[in-house]
Amino acid sequence: MNTAVATPTPASFPVPEFGRSAAGFAVARIGDAAYAMIPKAKGGHFLGSGWRLTKPLSDWKRSDFYGHGGDLADEAAFRAFVQEQAEHQGEEATLGRQEFRAHANTPWGPSQGAVRYVEGVVFHTTSGHGGFQLAADRNAKVPPLLREPGGWYEEDSAWAAVAVAWPDLFTGFERRQAEETLRNSWPDAWEAIHGRKLKPGESHVRDGEAFARDHAENWVVISAIYSDQQPGFTEVVATRGGRRDPQAEERRFLVRSGDCKVGRFGFVIDEARHVVYDGRSSFIGWRGRAGG
Repeated sequence: MNTAVATPTPASFPVPEFGRSAAGFAVARIGDAAYAMIPKAKGGHFLGSGWRLTKPLSDWKRSDFYGHGGDLADEAAFRAFVQEQAEHQGEEATLGRQEFRAHANTPWGPSQGAVRYVEGVVFHTTSGHGGFQLAADRNAKVPPLLREPGGWYEEDSAWAAVAVAWPDLFTGFERRQAEETLRNSWPDAWEAIHGRKLKPGESHVRDGEAFARDHAENWVVISAIYSDQQPGFTEVVATRGGRRDPQAEERRFLVRSGDCKVGRFGFVIDEARHVVYDGRSSFIGWRGRAGG
């Protein structure tokens, strides 16, 4: 595997411009890219993105931003993200990627644009999706657990296999994204490549597997609704291990609405605190059933 990675000097990175929008929220510009820390209706902020906003930062408005990049903890997190993007742009400019028109059919439709990272490594965009096409010799370098026989790697997650095989073709930001994607989507491959087991909290898939093992016999909520019959309570339907199987036994419970906080993998019923409920149901699908 090719592991040599060039490190551009910080002097080559673009310098972000920070400011405040017309409404007072934090904004930033890096070249043509525009970012904003946009307040949410119920508190908190999310990352907004826009393109080619030529007017002064102080004139930017909420309607200028169409992209949604996830939640932001605070302004420090926003500034850290923007700085990371600046470094990404600086590194990307040194990689020599070439845009061109490719007359190719991809698994996602006809190519509408392509970027050659190096000979034999091409990224295609289509009307609805995109991904990498690797030549046979390039594809042979992809770790076997990640390798696609046809050499096509879609852009949502499979692209990480290309970055793992050819890290020198990607920026530090992209390599970190690929690492995270690998841990969360292909933990077996990550462990094989790195020669160690993932720890709790390092992989969404591994954590989900642990949750399923630990709560296989517990009642785990699969649906919930505020109770019309019991104000202040949420009526929930649960199955053993949260199985969504038509043959699985279902039970209803009442949970105080303030206590019904769903974790990453589900809400586990505490039979010592949560009462089995067989009264009138607020679930349309339960009305007319025995006890519903």
